[in-house]
Amino acid sequence: MADDVAVREPSLADALIPLVALAGLIAAALALFGLDALDGPIQVALILCCEVAALIAMKNGHSFSAVQETGKNALASVTSAVFILFAVGALIGVWNLSGTIPTLVYYGIQVLSPGWYYAATALICGVVALSIGSSWTTAATIGVGLVGVAGLIGVSPAITAGAVISGAYLGDKTSPLSETTILTAQIVGVDVHEHIKRQIWTSVPAFAIAFVVFLVLGVTGPDTVSTAETTSDLEALNDIYWITPLALLPLLLLGYLSYRKVPAALAILVSTLFAGVLGAFLQPDVYADFVSGSGNVLVESIKAVWSAMANGFSIDSGIADVDRLLSRGGMDSMLLTIWLIIGAVTFGALLEEYGLIGRLVMPMIESARSTGRLFLTVFACAFGLNVVAGDQYIALVLPSRIFRAEFAKRGLAGTNLSRLAADSGTVTSPLVPWNSCGAFMGATLGVSTLLYLPYAVFCYASPALSVLYGFTGFKIEKTEPTELEEPA
Repeated sequence: MADDVAVREPSLADALIPLVALAGLIAAALALFGLDALDGPIQVALILCCEVAALIAMKNGHSFSAVQETGKNALASVTSAVFILFAVGALIGVWNLSGTIPTLVYYGIQVLSPGWYYAATALICGVVALSIGSSWTTAATIGVGLVGVAGLIGVSPAITAGAVISGAYLGDKTSPLSETTILTAQIVGVDVHEHIKRQIWTSVPAFAIAFVVFLVLGVTGPDTVSTAETTSDLEALNDIYWITPLALLPLLLLGYLSYRKVPAALAILVSTLFAGVLGAFLQPDVYADFVSGSGNVLVESIKAVWSAMANGFSIDSGIADVDRLLSRGGMDSMLLTIWLIIGAVTFGALLEEYGLIGRLVMPMIESARSTGRLFLTVFACAFGLNVVAGDQYIALVLPSRIFRAEFAKRGLAGTNLSRLAADSGTVTSPLVPWNSCGAFMGATLGVSTLLYLPYAVFCYASPALSVLYGFTGFKIEKTEPTELEEPA
């Protein structure tokens, strides 16, 4: 709110200037720094865009204190994501230290064939995500291990990351345990089970397309590493760690806690600490070597776990592939990602709060006269919000609210909108490097968003099918036209 100055509605130029600034700065960052742009330059670009949006809000009569309050609320909205990221960083470091990830990789190398590795990865992650309802937890646990295996058997980590994300978002989008699934149904005002039934009509065909693509990529891909090289890596893991199914208990514990709907950050930290204690008994030599042991086993163990949680685990085994796999993690490894999320979400909150997004969306609704064009507009709005707002919840909530009245007015059932919003908002979020989901996946899997982006096939196929249904009328449910109140 303004103090003494009359507040003006934003003009079209007001709405466009921050977006043009964002596009220009990000393009310049990518041109100058390439993939290294995510190591700071894009974060700077987002902070500068926040300043641009703030100046426009103040020009229109909003006070600086109001702009500050909007920024504070934006930061509050990502508190949960920040703690999840810190927890995941700690988990990766401690799971490498305690032998959980090495054990997962050791068994995975022997079971998964390179020819169908990508397809199997997508399927495994889909089943896990469907069971626990979380794409983030799936990627941070089984996904990390599968990407690690890929590097050791000679298949592409980037394609594997795309397969992980494809499977994770299939499960996330169709699981009754998923918070985004529940949220979408609640906002649109439909029963969550009816929403999931409609999701299947796009999710299953989209995953089938992705599965076939991953099979083809696996069969036609380049030669994998030799059996001798793989055996060498396995021997190295077996020499460093005691490889035992007991080391996988933290993974089972995390799955159980997630299934019981324990908050993600808490569940991940409990599993991390459990792995740290368990690893002290299973891998005492690894713990001692990591902290240059002083002879006091208890002190060594505490110091090792604490250090791995803070700064990650590192090792010098003499085998480069093994060292790259294991030397990762730590809460500090997530700081760049958190910086990225803070900038993106604050920018998005400023655009939403001061009417800059609404100024662009309303003319789009008015020009979308056919059902197909309306569906395309919803997709453009949701995906655009993933790009400019940097958060999947904004990209999911706003279109669901903004278009609900228009769908009812045209006699289109709410389940059409809930399916389309999830396909357009949730699924496309990991495709944007500065989006909270894209940043999380890149940091967690150790593969840049720009590298896995071409291979996240499900994330393209699902919204494409949803929009196609709008143009063809396939699986579009009709109701009596109803007048609903426009969202506030």
